[in-house]
This record gives sequence, C-alpha cells and structure tokens, in this order.
Amino acid sequence: MYEDGQELTQEQISYFLERMDSGEEVEAGSDVHQLMTAASERAMRITSRMNAEFNSLSDTREQLERLFMRPLPQGVGLFPPFTTDCGLNTHLGEGVFINAGCRFQDQGGIYIGDRALIGHNCVIATLNHDMDPAKRANLIPAPVRIGADAWLGSNVTVLPGVTIGEGAVVAAGAVVTRDVAPRTVVGGVPAKLIKEL
Repeated sequence: MYEDGQELTQEQISYFLERMDSGEEVEAGSDVHQLMTAASERAMRITSRMNAEFNSLSDTREQLERLFMRPLPQGVGLFPPFTTDCGLNTHLGEGVFINAGCRFQDQGGIYIGDRALIGHNCVIATLNHDMDPAKRANLIPAPVRIGADAWLGSNVTVLPGVTIGEGAVVAAGAVVTRDVAPRTVVGGVPAKLIKEL
C-alpha cells in the first residue's frame, strides 16, 4: 500500500494518530498496521542519518523537528544515538533532556513533562501484543506519561500505559510496569517504592 520512501500525507498521519490515541487493538496487516510500518520506515531514515555522523546540537534539533513534525519547545536537548519506531507521537515539554542511546516506541504516545531527564539507554514502550497466541501479531497501544521534573536513570524500561508522576525518580535499571506516584523513588525489576521525597 505504501512505497518505500513515500512520505505519509497529513491525512494519513491524522488518521493513524487518531487510531493510536483510541487505544483500540491494531490487527496485523490492517491499513493502520501498514501506516505504522510506513511511519517506522520514515523514522528509521531520519534517525539513521542523525546517528551516522556528528551533528551539532542545532542540527540534532532540526532533525528531531523533522522527525516529530513539529517545533521543539525551548531548551529541549538530546544526545544521539536515538531511535524511535515512529516519531510522530512523541510530545516533549520545555527543558527536557534525553541522553544517548534511548529507544522510544511512541506509536501509542509518549508525553514527557517540562524539565524531565531521561538517562542513557532508556526504553519507553507504548505497544503491547495480544495475549492470545492466535492474535499475537496484533498490537495494543497505550500511552506513557512522564511528569515534569521526573528523572529516569540509565537503562530504565517503561512499559505501555504507565504514568510517572511529577518529580519522581526511577533508579537505574528499573523496569516500570505500574504507575509511579509523584515525588517518590522507585527501583528494581519490577519497580517498587523505595522512598518518598
């Protein structure tokens, strides 16, 4: 349906994002699944260029604006390498910093609040698979929300549907499977409360 290298139209992107935001299961091979594949190929083209050679901070910012298809807020910083499965459903607040090696699966929506810090090699996933083996290739989108002033240490994994509260800290190496309350510290696999701030 979509040729390799073909740019998606604004109408296709709007339809895709509406379906992702609905949280409805996406059947393998459906028109939405094909749009998802086309968006992934687009993201791979942009991020492979961004990651292949040195870019100044302003060059990286321009590449991210192209990837996300919107202007970035003030003070957003990112150190490559960076990869994303889509790029069209990532939303960053002012002063967000994303360190090197992060991987975003943003089809279901990633929302990162002002001044949040994302450590090296973090993975943020917004898609899950159907638990029924007969429908395992289907995908279920669920957004991840990270509050203002939150800090994810290095190598944190955040799973679909999780909200991390404002000012929360997630310790390095944690796997976050449930919501994290504001102004708390969590860690471990799966992440559990360590203390309140």
